[in-house]
Amino acid sequence: MNRSRRKFLKAVAAVTAMSSQLKDLQTSSHAQQARKKSIGKIKTIETFTQGPVSIVRVRTDSGAEGCGQIAPFNADISALVLHRQIAPHVLGKDPADIDSIVDRCIEANYKFPWSYVCRALAGVDTALWELRGKAENKSVCELLGGKPRPIAVYGSSMSRDIKPADEADRLARLKDTRGFRAFKIRIGKVCGHDQDQWPGRTEALVPAVRKAIGDDVSLLVDANSCYTPAKAIEVGKMLEDYSVRHFEEPCPYWELEWTAQVAAALNVPVAGGEQDNNLAQWRRMIRMHAVDIVQPDICYVGGLTRALRVAAMAADAKLPCVPHSANVSMVSVFTLHTLGAIPNAGPFMEFSIEPTDWTTQLYEPALNVQDGKVAIPDGPGWGVTVNPKWLAKAERGVSEHR
Repeated sequence: MNRSRRKFLKAVAAVTAMSSQLKDLQTSSHAQQARKKSIGKIKTIETFTQGPVSIVRVRTDSGAEGCGQIAPFNADISALVLHRQIAPHVLGKDPADIDSIVDRCIEANYKFPWSYVCRALAGVDTALWELRGKAENKSVCELLGGKPRPIAVYGSSMSRDIKPADEADRLARLKDTRGFRAFKIRIGKVCGHDQDQWPGRTEALVPAVRKAIGDDVSLLVDANSCYTPAKAIEVGKMLEDYSVRHFEEPCPYWELEWTAQVAAALNVPVAGGEQDNNLAQWRRMIRMHAVDIVQPDICYVGGLTRALRVAAMAADAKLPCVPHSANVSMVSVFTLHTLGAIPNAGPFMEFSIEPTDWTTQLYEPALNVQDGKVAIPDGPGWGVTVNPKWLAKAERGVSEHR
């Protein structure tokens, strides 16, 4: 049996008893929420948009506040959606009632399903979780029953322009200097219709990277919806020869039957779901065994509340959860807290190795990799502070309860 499959099955066995733990975690969270003293009603929702990101700040009429973030990219559009289509269903409500607020926002926007509505909602949801954490003087991880600690991460390459030898060299350096014990590389071409980024790149890249990082480091790959089932299976067989541990989004993500066909044919575990924000679609995906590893993105799916629901579905199906976190904006902070608490967390969290100027001054303290791990910020709420200078330069929008 392929070594990657053996490791995966061992991990699945460890998850078997965990679905009830996650349900207990959610029940406990709701009970704490019901017991805690009132901190007023939601009075204002502000957005601060600069470049590809928008920070959300929620305040109550008692002065309590929390910060969250809209999904990156086209954040100016998401901020507009937030003020027009989300804020009216949030203002004046009890900030402790996060589940009801989230459900109300989704149902009220049933004619505008998913993408921008969920991206905008994520900003409010994550701000409300921080507001609650600050009110209880706990980190979000602690609110969920976890304990802040270092989390193992995989170094995630975002590049398809890099040559195989250069990719192999830089990952080997990062292994030595930062202690990464896992890496993910990009194969194929985004929505590539079976085409590689250039001919022969994937076949050269995988063995070059495996040789450079050694057999003791986990290797993951992401195809970003490149392949038809037949080609994905062909590529997957090659990946198995190099003990690849995780084959992400092999087929167009909307073609669940295609992905399920690939997952059934291969020993290498298939991962997916980062783009999916419809919980009914998540139920179908898990029920039909389209993926072996679930990857909700907290900012794409509509916030922490909905991401926890996906994690619970996965736990029920004895599947590990490794949320998508492809940049070091606040989404990586959210993901750290989540993985520190859910019982079916995968062995590594995604952590981008690419420089991004738009995140360097966003919040502090910055996230740093030491010995292949990143520490969960342990202050109240998310444990980080959005930079006031960044906020001052951003375009501000505000919705207010009157």
